[in-house]
Amino acid sequence: MTQSVDRVVLPPAFPDHTQLPESDGTFVKNFQEHPQSLILTDSIGLILQERHPDGQYAIGQDCGIYWRETEPPEKGAEAPDWFYVPNVPPNLDGQIRRSYVLWREHIAPLIALEFASGNGDEERNRTPLSRTDEGVLTKPGKFWVYEQVMRIPYYGIYEINSGRLEVYRLIDGYYQLLELNERGHFPVAPLGVELGLWQGNYQNQTMLWLRWWDEEGNLLLIGDERAELERLWGEQQREIAESAEQARQAEFQARRAAIPRLLEMGLSVPQVAEALGLSVEEVTENAGE
Repeated sequence: MTQSVDRVVLPPAFPDHTQLPESDGTFVKNFQEHPQSLILTDSIGLILQERHPDGQYAIGQDCGIYWRETEPPEKGAEAPDWFYVPNVPPNLDGQIRRSYVLWREHIAPLIALEFASGNGDEERNRTPLSRTDEGVLTKPGKFWVYEQVMRIPYYGIYEINSGRLEVYRLIDGYYQLLELNERGHFPVAPLGVELGLWQGNYQNQTMLWLRWWDEEGNLLLIGDERAELERLWGEQQREIAESAEQARQAEFQARRAAIPRLLEMGLSVPQVAEALGLSVEEVTENAGE
């Protein structure tokens, strides 16, 4: 008599970034959003290269972070306007990241930033994930997801219209609002940088921009600013060199002009050469001027 063995059916594996939607189909909220992300990424690049010489970090710009499985899948993701994840590869298996999947990598972003077009209510929404009596799941708020599920250490909300910036730090499991330092910036200690607002022009838009500073209060420059600084430095060095050469020539002419007077005083050619720091040949050549 043979005994039958029940077949075990395993549940499907959790999907990865290649199997999940990379967009929820919504429009970018405003014209500043993409330039704002670019200026943040460009200016912090040198800091991240120093901290990750192996290149193991990822920056997301309006990319989805998947934290739970849902149907449709994109309902289980939040898409910060800008975020940074340390100690993960920038690509996965040679493929460009389409999203960031927490259940695959288990490393939360260190900081997430939202650029609010409205008054920030959506970005401050603390509604928890819950189920109604009918069994319907309520949509949780971004603030709650970042704080209670993803547990992102730093969370910033920038209200573009009002120019208001808030930065929260995860302390004892809950976000606490940080205070500005003496320079009017919010320190992000693990990165050794400060986050604040800068009035200026970038990509043909003059307004308040989110920018990074180092711990000494020096603005972290973008590529165009670094290039302009190097150009000005080069011009200054050329001007210094030209001024030095002009001064050297003027000094040399003054010494040459003094040769006839010293010879008339009765000094010998060697004495004049020593006194003026010239060679005997130079004194002899200019003796008759």
